[in-house]
Amino acid sequence: MRADMLTSVLTELNGTSADIQASGVISTDGLMMASVLPAGLDEDRVGAMSAAMLSLGDRTAKELARGTLEQVLIKGALGYVLMTYAGDEAVLTVMAKPNAKLGLIFLDVKRAAESIADLL
Repeated sequence: MRADMLTSVLTELNGTSADIQASGVISTDGLMMASVLPAGLDEDRVGAMSAAMLSLGDRTAKELARGTLEQVLIKGALGYVLMTYAGDEAVLTVMAKPNAKLGLIFLDVKRAAESIADLL
């Protein structure tokens, strides 16, 4: 039932912007808890990559005295990957189009992460 509620939050998030292509809630150890991914994207791979990048971001922020990590943003030729904590035990990962309006997506992702944290 919790997975259904998480999926509902993700579906709503994906519907807030046509620029959002996929989203998932991943445990900090890399296990997919819920996702709204297009066909062809492997849940396990998305989970593992998200956990690895967030761990590296945490370490980088600490080592370079940047404070507590808030988010990791990856920009590629085909779009963005945004990762942010959703509570202490989960990560919200969002994939967006290359021409996405990031300011709006950041706001929507922050709200979704708060909702997810409340559910967990």
